[in-house]
Amino acid sequence: MEIIENGYIFSDDVQKIDAISVHHYLSTQSYWAEGIPLETVQKSIDNSLCFGIYKETNQIGFARWITDKATFAYLADVYVLEEHRGLGLSKKLMSLMLFHPALQGLRRYMLATQDAHGLYAQFGFKPLEHPDRLMAVVVPKAYQQ
Repeated sequence: MEIIENGYIFSDDVQKIDAISVHHYLSTQSYWAEGIPLETVQKSIDNSLCFGIYKETNQIGFARWITDKATFAYLADVYVLEEHRGLGLSKKLMSLMLFHPALQGLRRYMLATQDAHGLYAQFGFKPLEHPDRLMAVVVPKAYQQ
């Protein structure tokens, strides 16, 4: 699946993903994966349904679904490089990802965000009705050990 719009390429072609660029952003600029090893990023790409945004051949955005492609999908590692923000690229990427053929008919799509609630609300995401039903094991600073 590939869309070209205003000089940007949106694609689910895993062969186009520049794992080194994704790693650089996640390990140095994200609040959720600071210090993540390149090997971990590569493994996450290999085991997820991934999407990239490209300007020419440069990776300027990324997101991935952790999914069984039958019942559940969790959106992770979403970013657009700062110099390309404000152009509607995140909205276009979300549209492409939510309507992807491999993700139709699922009963739950989830994500966690610190600061992008407004973006995701436009696509039907809302706070959990029963957050007390969810539990997690959280390993703080998992990549700085």
